[in-house]
Amino acid sequence: MNLLHISSSPRGTDSESLRIAKVFTDTYAESHPGAVVDHWDLWDAPLPDMALGAKAKMTVFGGGTPVGAEGRVWAEARAAFDRFAAADRVLFSVPMWNAGIPYVLKQFIDVVSQPGWIFGVDPVEGYRHLLADRGTRVAVIYTSAVWGPGLGPEFGRDFQSTYFDDWLRWARVGTVIATVFFGLVVLAIVLALVLH
Repeated sequence: MNLLHISSSPRGTDSESLRIAKVFTDTYAESHPGAVVDHWDLWDAPLPDMALGAKAKMTVFGGGTPVGAEGRVWAEARAAFDRFAAADRVLFSVPMWNAGIPYVLKQFIDVVSQPGWIFGVDPVEGYRHLLADRGTRVAVIYTSAVWGPGLGPEFGRDFQSTYFDDWLRWARVGTVIATVFFGLVVLAIVLALVLH
């Protein structure tokens, strides 16, 4: 079972989400000999320009085929979707930015969440989930420098996991098997309590 790690932190070795993900992917590789572990750093190469992609999407909704610049962007978006959809296992590492997710991860969602790929729409029944029931398993690592589960609003709000979890549920890309929260302030509080 191949594992795709999709990371959205540009901080390299300073990133807690990437450090935790490395433990996860190294352990996965050790326990699944022969499995391919693919790391897709969303900052490595630009994702397709969805200003044109939005026009292409509406062309598809209208029953047409995107051409020219729209067609090229649509093909780039499809290549991104195919890389994502081909994975048997997916690990997302998601740092919190301003209570939400990094904009590059939101762009990834906008690129792959297209009609005929992740969803179809029935005029009576609503969304059809085209990736459901494929046996894909998903894990998510959420990190934050300030906010953490159980902390009050004085430490901020969590629109990071609420938004991303909602997208995972809507898209039904797979069964979420693990969610890990790591907060530096939470860790500091725990250490202070332990060392007190």
